[in-house]
Amino acid sequence: MGSKDHAVFFREMTQLILNEMPKAGYSSILNDFVESNFFVIDGDSLLVTCLGVKSFKWGQNLHFFYLVECYLVDLMSNGGQFAIVFFKDAEYAYFDFPELLSLRIALILHLQHNTNIDVQTEFSGCLSQDWKLFLEQHYPYFLIVSEEGLSDLQTYLFNFLIIHSWGMKVNVVLSSGHESDTFRLYAHTMESTDRNQTFSKENETVIQSAYKSLIQHLEERRVLALAPHFEHLKWNDIMEEAYQTLFLLQHLWSEGSDIQRVLCVTSCSLSLRMYHRVSVHSNCLSLKEVEDFCRLRCLCVAFQLHLPLSQRACSRVMTCSWIRNSDSFLKMNKWCEHFILSNLNVFGCWNLNLNHVSDLYDEQLLKNIAFYYEFESTQEPHLTLGDSIRRDYEHLWNVVSHMVKEFNVGKSFPLRTTRSHFLRQEKSVIQEISLEKMPSVGFIPMTSAVIDEFVGDMMKDLPILKSDDLVVPSLFKQKTSDELLHWHAQRLLSDDYDRIKCHVDEQSRDPHVLDFLEKIQDCQQFYGKSLESISTKVIVTQTTRPKEASSGASGEILQNTKPHQITKKNKKKSFLKEDQNKAQQKDDLLFSIEEEMKKNLHSGIRKLEDYLTSCASNSVKFGVEMLGLIACFKAWKEHCRGEGKISKDLSIAVQMMKRIHSLLERYPEILEAEHHQYIAKCLKYLGFNDLANSLDPTLIGDDKNKKKYSIDIGPARFQLQYMGHYLIRDERKGRDPRVQDFIPNAWQRELLDVVDKNESAVIVAPTSSGKTYASYYCMEKVLRESDVGVVVYVAPAKSLVGQVAATVANRFTKTLPAGRTLCGAFTRDYRHNALNCQVLITVPECFEILLLAPHRQKWVERIRYVIFDEVHYLGREVGAKFWELLLVIIRCPFLVLSATINNPNLLTKWLQSVKQYWKQADKIMEEKFISEKQADKCLNFLQDNSYKNQSYEIRLVLCGERHNDLEKHICSVKHDDVYFDHFHPCAALTTDIIEKYGFPPDLTLTPQESIQLYDTMAQVWETWPRAQELCPEEFILFKNKIVIKKLDARKYEENLKAELTNWIKNGQVKKVKTVLKNLSPDSLSSSKDMVKMFPLLVEKLRQMDKLPAIFFLFQNGDVGKRAGSVCTFLEKTETKSHPHTECHSYVFAIDEVLEKVRKTQKRISNKKNPKKAEKLRRKQMYIAEYINFLENLKILEISEDRTYADFKALHAEITRNKGSTLDRVLKRVRLTRHGKELEALAQRGIGYHHSGMYFKEKEFVEILFVKGLIRVVTATETFALGIHMPCKSVVFAQDSVYLDALNYRQIM
Repeated sequence: MGSKDHAVFFREMTQLILNEMPKAGYSSILNDFVESNFFVIDGDSLLVTCLGVKSFKWGQNLHFFYLVECYLVDLMSNGGQFAIVFFKDAEYAYFDFPELLSLRIALILHLQHNTNIDVQTEFSGCLSQDWKLFLEQHYPYFLIVSEEGLSDLQTYLFNFLIIHSWGMKVNVVLSSGHESDTFRLYAHTMESTDRNQTFSKENETVIQSAYKSLIQHLEERRVLALAPHFEHLKWNDIMEEAYQTLFLLQHLWSEGSDIQRVLCVTSCSLSLRMYHRVSVHSNCLSLKEVEDFCRLRCLCVAFQLHLPLSQRACSRVMTCSWIRNSDSFLKMNKWCEHFILSNLNVFGCWNLNLNHVSDLYDEQLLKNIAFYYEFESTQEPHLTLGDSIRRDYEHLWNVVSHMVKEFNVGKSFPLRTTRSHFLRQEKSVIQEISLEKMPSVGFIPMTSAVIDEFVGDMMKDLPILKSDDLVVPSLFKQKTSDELLHWHAQRLLSDDYDRIKCHVDEQSRDPHVLDFLEKIQDCQQFYGKSLESISTKVIVTQTTRPKEASSGASGEILQNTKPHQITKKNKKKSFLKEDQNKAQQKDDLLFSIEEEMKKNLHSGIRKLEDYLTSCASNSVKFGVEMLGLIACFKAWKEHCRGEGKISKDLSIAVQMMKRIHSLLERYPEILEAEHHQYIAKCLKYLGFNDLANSLDPTLIGDDKNKKKYSIDIGPARFQLQYMGHYLIRDERKGRDPRVQDFIPNAWQRELLDVVDKNESAVIVAPTSSGKTYASYYCMEKVLRESDVGVVVYVAPAKSLVGQVAATVANRFTKTLPAGRTLCGAFTRDYRHNALNCQVLITVPECFEILLLAPHRQKWVERIRYVIFDEVHYLGREVGAKFWELLLVIIRCPFLVLSATINNPNLLTKWLQSVKQYWKQADKIMEEKFISEKQADKCLNFLQDNSYKNQSYEIRLVLCGERHNDLEKHICSVKHDDVYFDHFHPCAALTTDIIEKYGFPPDLTLTPQESIQLYDTMAQVWETWPRAQELCPEEFILFKNKIVIKKLDARKYEENLKAELTNWIKNGQVKKVKTVLKNLSPDSLSSSKDMVKMFPLLVEKLRQMDKLPAIFFLFQNGDVGKRAGSVCTFLEKTETKSHPHTECHSYVFAIDEVLEKVRKTQKRISNKKNPKKAEKLRRKQMYIAEYINFLENLKILEISEDRTYADFKALHAEITRNKGSTLDRVLKRVRLTRHGKELEALAQRGIGYHHSGMYFKEKEFVEILFVKGLIRVVTATETFALGIHMPCKSVVFAQDSVYLDALNYRQIM
């Protein structure tokens, strides 16, 4: 094999791949949003995989193409977007199998001409630069490759493709072992790990050399493979002969023909010509025998043209093989077919029908014809051929005769001029069929109204077994017991619900049990309160009416009594005093904000905005906003006179414009002329003259100082580029009485209407957009209606059950009758108050247990609403059947929630069809009751099952706008440091994707990215006709507009996307490719050292003020290791003499207060002023507790820059709750497995979270993260399944086959 030195490398490469195969993950390769996951199939792997199917018989081309199409249909039916690649070098692997050479080209022609599949054949090999460029431009999600070839040499070729793919960071999916169901396609995936990428990079030179050596060896084998059939003739000579043969036939059939006739005639002509040229050996067929064989071939094609598939399928299965001489000529004929098919692309203008390229050869039919003539027929078969078959056969042979007219090949009949056999004479020539009686096949006879209604007239055409058929009893299993009681103990039989662990007897009145239940409830409320800062709402059932107030004369007499008047007067005084105190506090706060803005503008602005969120008065808010604008304007002028002369700090200008936006948009009715003049003056100083004049045309400015203060950027570009995340969204106008905490927008109001009308809804809204509020509103509605109704909340995983149960326990409280409780939980691990609660939190499989249990139907009748959260799990690999079953069998209204449903319209349509079925079923049931004159019973039934007021409509509620824009960055290691390169979303697209599918609907741009896209387009096409029209300053929605809103920026983005799409339609594909390339980040270095550099990555985010952050990894073991590495990094870099931290400053400030308290205590006597003395003692005690608590946490021993904890959050927590939350969560994990480790990490502001942790440990991390005391969390994807965890950054610190388009969207 060329250089023997490469044999060692081949073994090493093979061993690496074999070692990776057991690690291959078996999972679904096509999930929702699969259109985002473009992938590639190696064509030769597809061919080899289908040849390896057990049912395939060699020589049956049609069956082979059927297997190929079944394989591809599985991919396409699941939404796969792919290309099939046939490498030119891969053809060399088939020289030992000439029958597969023609089959390979036929497969390429079939895919190119008879399907819409993208087929690539221009790449020479997997190591070529063109292929590398293709991968870089399209970056496929994975590559489907076979792990084994037809020979060792082909296996090596596949190995090279796998190694190269890994080196290009492309995962490899094995072509064998695929399984599919209704939703998904499952396969084995071998990831492109750092180790595999390193192997490819370090052995790059060896790989190139070994590959060239392998190809050279295969080319040498080609010469050896041709020699037995063509002797001295060379490859190019035979190709030229094939070309001449096709050229001659084109002149004969200038009007065109079909591929079956063309290949038959040309391959027979070329074979006869080649056979006449080579010397005939004793072990080969004679010339006459070869002519006879070609006649059989032409007759076989005539049969293929006219016999329907149903008759061809009934042909006998021939087990005999060709004799050696015949087999040798067949191989030569297959070589000729290959040369003919290889030349077809030259005759592009010839009208050639390729519809039947999949049916070029049927070996079974050819053997049947040969067998019939050699062993069964004593007369010429043309007598029984039929006119059409005979005419086609004669025509084919006459054309063959004409094309080889230099020598006589005889006439079409007689078919055989020689007596020798082409088939071996064997004992069993035809495959015997078992004479045993075939078992009856059919449906068991039965009658069912449901089946009759569903199937309809189809039952008439289906085979039905007779009731006395012997096969019927064999289909029934042994009779199972249908008893409900144990025969010996007379107890109810248990089910899965009874077998699931329950900590205590929920109906027990034992004091210890009640105390335990109270502790559980207290822990739930504590957990929920720690996760959400929402006050608990007291629910009162609507049927419970408050006692009427006293009225009449007695009431009036009571109100006029002297004690009552004194109490009333005292209350009035206290209210007045309270108002005065509030007013004084407000003035003090505003004064402190004003002073803070003078010292530090940005710190003061943060305090100002905190105050605005808590203030309810518009007039006060307006005054505060004006105060902020004045402070910003002064700061801007001072900055421009000083540091701004060199470079301007635009963050001050951003804050100034933010205040202007707020004033003009939120308080237009309060603004007066003097305010407009001041705002215009501010705009003038920023250099926005046109905007200033539009607001106040009378304004006269100092043009000399214009340059001094101007930001030198147009107002539209400035707002888009620097104020993107501050742009105002459409204001929600008008409060809704159903919502107290916020003003709902249109789609949220629609959700509330859905619940009020007892309707069902599919709700698709981005993460943190507020869709979960509908769930709590639904719970509150059912809780207020009665003490009996139940809401079931179906969570996708048990880890989410505890979180939701805690938030429900914190949000609501209600006085219920004895034996009932507000919230319960039911998972496979435990159950708590599952059947005696009003809000049940469960998982799909457990909810199914309750719904289908016969003796739980009384409880099922109490269900009023079902909420399905994260319903995209309907399409997951595990548990999908539970979701589907539940959605079908529930009778009550439901809410379906998700942030990542790819086809919500299709899901809604399906659910609507289910609801219509139940509507019809309920109607029939009602009519049945009425017809039986049981109207009272009917009414009671409807009331008991809550069907009376139920709506059968299903609404689709969509919210496409995410509340916060996301900016994507790619992290890489360069020069031993961590760098972040901005990744423009358009850089992930290709021109093919834009042309075929357009821009993905959820691919949105930030205003800054829209500006970047425009600038790149203008740079690439200097004469772009619409450049002026789409310029930010000239765009119709931006021109002379002071307040650019988020919706305006979104419309500008849509215009740019539409324009880029038009470039492709108008033939400017190269320009679009250049735009996409320019938007891509610069060439990135390898991130193989990212594990080692992980602490530096975290530190870099801290320096950029991008904490808190969540770092997602996909292996439980790595989660703790990465968190530990960050902690070790902080400990190593910590200095012994650290500077005073912010926490120390609090302590020093407290010490000063403590000293003042001591001095005051000395002056004040307990006897003279006991109340004040007691107050000072409490203050002194509290300060001591504060310092003691900090010392217990060991926070004072850590410098501020060596921990990621937020000291302000820590100080706020201690001062607000006296450290009770911290103290409690620390005690809960102190004795757990990872408790000490988590506590040590928490002191550094670090935590980790994965499914293998104890629930108290996970709650510990969640609570401290929400509080801000932990700001760095390493976690698996389970952390994304839960309540809102606010953070500034999300980092994917590890790659995985499970990180597909769906999971990426779900995590984000």
